[in-house]
Amino acid sequence: MPRIGHARTDLTDRPVLFWPLHDILIAYRPDTRPIQVVRVLHGARDPEGLRKDLGRRPPDGDTRP
Repeated sequence: MPRIGHARTDLTDRPVLFWPLHDILIAYRPDTRPIQVVRVLHGARDPEGLRKDLGRRPPDGDTRP
């Protein structure tokens, strides 16, 4: 179901949505077909570490999320 989940501007400014599932948090790009999962994160992970991991922008020319 595209667009299910929510944005987490406290973690990243990237165009991804997050969906919790048990002890994990799934980050995905809702505008791709098929849906592109960007990260699968454990819910107990330190929020500061998540911000550093998800908030980084790739080098110029790199299109990875």
